[in-house]
Amino acid sequence: MAGNDRVSLNDALSNVEVLDELPLPDEQPCIEAQPCSVVYQANFDTNFEDRNGFVTGIAKYIEEATVHASLNELLDEGQEHAVMLYTWRCCSRAIPQPKSNEQPNRVEIYEKTVEVLAPEVNKLLNFMYFQRKAIERFSQEVKRLCHTEKRKDFVSEAYLLTLGKFINMFAVLDELKNMKSSVKNDYSTYRRAAQFLKVMSDSQTLQESQNLSMFLATQNKIRDTVKENLEKITGYEELLADVVNICVHMFETKMYLTPSEKHMLVKVMGFGLFLMDSELCNINKLDTKKKLRLDKIDRIFKNLEVVPLFGDMQIAPFNYIKRSKHFDANKWPLSSSNTPSPQADLMVHLPQIREDHVKYISELSRYSNEVTTTYKECGSDTENKETAELALRGLQLLSEWTSVVTELYSWKLLHPTDHHQNKECPKEAEEYERATRYNYSDEEKFALIEVIAMIKGLQVLMARMETVFTDAIRRNIYAELQDFVQVILREPLRKAIKNKKDLIRSIIMSVRETCADWPRQFQPDQDPVLKGKKDPDTGFVIKVPRRNVGPSSTQLYMVRTMLESLIADKSGGKRTLRKDIDGQYLIQIDQFHKTSFYWNYLLSFSEFLQKCCDLSQLWYREFYLEMTMGRRINKCTVRHHHNEECNDLITMEKRIQFPIDMSMPWILTDHILKTKEPSMMDIFLDKRFRVECQAIGAYLMPYPRANRYETLLKQRHVQLLGRSIDLNKLITQRINADMQKSLDLAISKFEAGDITGVTELDGLLQVNRLCHKLLSFVGPQHFHTMCKLLGYQGIAVVMEELLKIVKSLIQGSLLQFTKTLMEAMPKICKLPRYDYGSPGVLGYYHAQLNDIVQYPDARTELFHNFREFGNIILFCLLMEQALSQEERVKNWKSNKKRLESKYQALQIVPNIEKLGTAKQAMISREGDLLTRERLCCGLSIFEVVLNRLRSFLDDPVWVGPPPTNGVMNVDECTEFHRLWSALQFVYCIPVSENEYTVEELFGEGLHWAGCTMIVLLGQQRRFEALDFCYHILRVQRVDMKDEVVKRINLKRMVDRIRRFQVLNSQIFAILNKFLKSGENDELSVEHVRCFPPPIHPSLNPQQHYHAPEHLRQC
Repeated sequence: MAGNDRVSLNDALSNVEVLDELPLPDEQPCIEAQPCSVVYQANFDTNFEDRNGFVTGIAKYIEEATVHASLNELLDEGQEHAVMLYTWRCCSRAIPQPKSNEQPNRVEIYEKTVEVLAPEVNKLLNFMYFQRKAIERFSQEVKRLCHTEKRKDFVSEAYLLTLGKFINMFAVLDELKNMKSSVKNDYSTYRRAAQFLKVMSDSQTLQESQNLSMFLATQNKIRDTVKENLEKITGYEELLADVVNICVHMFETKMYLTPSEKHMLVKVMGFGLFLMDSELCNINKLDTKKKLRLDKIDRIFKNLEVVPLFGDMQIAPFNYIKRSKHFDANKWPLSSSNTPSPQADLMVHLPQIREDHVKYISELSRYSNEVTTTYKECGSDTENKETAELALRGLQLLSEWTSVVTELYSWKLLHPTDHHQNKECPKEAEEYERATRYNYSDEEKFALIEVIAMIKGLQVLMARMETVFTDAIRRNIYAELQDFVQVILREPLRKAIKNKKDLIRSIIMSVRETCADWPRQFQPDQDPVLKGKKDPDTGFVIKVPRRNVGPSSTQLYMVRTMLESLIADKSGGKRTLRKDIDGQYLIQIDQFHKTSFYWNYLLSFSEFLQKCCDLSQLWYREFYLEMTMGRRINKCTVRHHHNEECNDLITMEKRIQFPIDMSMPWILTDHILKTKEPSMMDIFLDKRFRVECQAIGAYLMPYPRANRYETLLKQRHVQLLGRSIDLNKLITQRINADMQKSLDLAISKFEAGDITGVTELDGLLQVNRLCHKLLSFVGPQHFHTMCKLLGYQGIAVVMEELLKIVKSLIQGSLLQFTKTLMEAMPKICKLPRYDYGSPGVLGYYHAQLNDIVQYPDARTELFHNFREFGNIILFCLLMEQALSQEERVKNWKSNKKRLESKYQALQIVPNIEKLGTAKQAMISREGDLLTRERLCCGLSIFEVVLNRLRSFLDDPVWVGPPPTNGVMNVDECTEFHRLWSALQFVYCIPVSENEYTVEELFGEGLHWAGCTMIVLLGQQRRFEALDFCYHILRVQRVDMKDEVVKRINLKRMVDRIRRFQVLNSQIFAILNKFLKSGENDELSVEHVRCFPPPIHPSLNPQQHYHAPEHLRQC
């Protein structure tokens, strides 16, 4: 390089960086999920920071919003402490301890110990201070609400729910503190080192250290402190009863969305009842006074025996009741019984989950198609409402399915198996293994995989439609809120002003002023409602605007709370406000209050979609790590001569994590790969396969077609957990390993025998070398190859041999079966009228054809003969197609010369005339002439085959005697098509769950045989008009009944009939195409015979006008 061509370092670096922009396509199909390392979620919850902006609202509820804001901050802080406790790992085990007081470096060890553990101890001190502050604040709120005058006042649903969240927080923190022995060990290590170094010298520090030590060492310290503080408050049990009742009500009416909210309600019920039951209060007496419904709570606790507490920690809420002072097992019959909980049986829930999934996916797909094919700037109010309801229903379904999975997982963790219950569980299995790996049956594993696939699949579909959903949600919420405020509340406001109900008027006015969006930014003064007057006769027009915006969280809280005060059973006065509101408006307000409960969830659609599908609990195992502190090893580690006593020794191997094969996600994945169940891999996870089935209208089979590995084998760089995985290489390694095993087996077999086995060894090696090339199906490739290898002469020989087989079948076994069955057929079998209904028609045919249905040799011999006959016909057809198929190319001109040069060698006539004998030249010219004539005239081998088959059907039994009416047999069963109708009735009857269908046993060859014989006998039209099954189908389409007749499900049978009707029509169309291809239109004459109309007997003298010789025949 010349000196003036030198490139600077900056230019060189910039040139290298440009290389990143070069596309490197490798034709790899994309199977990776969208990366979610950075997820954007808009947070619309202001935590009441904007409460001062709603000065038009009731001051009492603005103050309550202030309280809510501070309580929510405490709840968030409590969540942080819970995470800190749950993720706490023992540090003291990693810190070296001085072995003696004389150790020279023990001061340095203690100094490092204090240095390392001091930040962690500060976290524990902050936790102790927090629980004091939270308990004091909770007690103050309870004391304020339990004041004699305050108890008569209305307490909002949101306020009671916030108090319930505090109760749940105390329960979680207390259980976490009890569980974490490592916390106590670390603090003991720190305190020992600090005392040695005299770090805690002043009295206050020593006292705080003592308090922290006692706080950590005392079991249930938080629970007992809360209970002690509450017992000092007069009437606290009534307020907690309201909290428990609101939780029961919300649980029963499903007024929650995420699984954590559902489980929180159940935990509050249990812990709340425990806090209420004391020396001064007996919860059993509260139940007698109807202030509590213990029977409802008992049912809830039985249906949900175990709920997740935090991470992989779980708790049985009924245990709180057992620890209460006045526990009476007779009051809790369901929870005290030993019957298994529905929570423990996933298979009970699976059918309903499948049904809900199919229905919702269908509805979502229909809506998605409408959105993608039809552009609308904004939908109508009805469409927006339907879309919002669709989104809410999807979130509720996802939450319900996630709850089923997490609840089963929690129940299993609390009920581990052992080697007595599960024979596959070894005696030395670890505690965590007994709770996960050996605690699930194969059916449960497959069910879990299926449900998880449904959850994640639906989550992806809904996430893709997030923009559509959120737009419709905001528009719907805005429309419903403004219509309610500006229109529906007019009449209650008019009545309140007219009747001088000032409190109701002020509340309604506050609601309207808080969230009404007036067209001109202010309320119309000319509205007669403001004066308590009726609207004029011409009406008062109110134009409610439409916008794409929803209310803020504070705005929604103010509106709902103020409306709740109107319909609540408690109020500040002697009588409730709801008595002063008309019933119809009360119902509308109540309905709006219930509907608006879910608006906060819908407005934060993305956030709650993630929460409803959160299955991260399956990965958590900190609790079990803390509990087991390592792995059990049942062996002696001392170097000596081991004896039987050594078998009883148990040692612990320290480790910081369980192997990944003990976690549930890995167990489920491993189960799929080991069992090689294709339905779990392809049907539910391969959406492309499902789309392909739906596109062709095919029935979604339980097993996909084999060898769908092309996409996987193309994966060269799949991103997984931050690494690039060459999936092709991994699959290749597995295949090579299997091939290696096969080769080892072949060599071992050869080594075990004599030298004569070398031939067998060579054969086995060839099989292994070519195994990946062998295909398990017969397709066009095979027929093209046969045509190429056989040629015209070889094909003729094969066809001739097949026709001989068909002739022996038709004139042999099939003829004998037909004669036997025609005798068993009813002499007359009419088409019942539509008045009998489809169940009656099915019952009639079942009775008439009972002998055919009960025929013992139908499936064993008869259908097999028909199948062989039909397969021969299909073989001939496919050979015809392979022989006649022409290659299509996009640009014929550009490929013409290439084709001519490619097939130049096929021009054998000139070559043979030059090089061969006279006889060979004559044969080649005749063969070339035959080929040219065939291509020009359209000669068809399959047509010749069909005509040959027609000549075999010469026995009178196929067509029966001539019709008595001289035209055709309508009710008589004398022709073959009537027998085939009876056989079709037999194989259209649905089979039981564990039986094979006719399609699975015989394929389509059976139908090809029957339809071919019907066409060749000229009975197609009669078959289609008079077939028994087709008549049942036609009648059922009219009455649409679905009953069980003679243990036959009518709807299932009609579905099968329709499927076979379509197949028959396709076969008839193909056969007629070939049979009519040789007909000459000029020679084809349609013979029509004209019949006179019937004559009344009174006109008999005039019969000479209709003499037979005068009948016109054309």
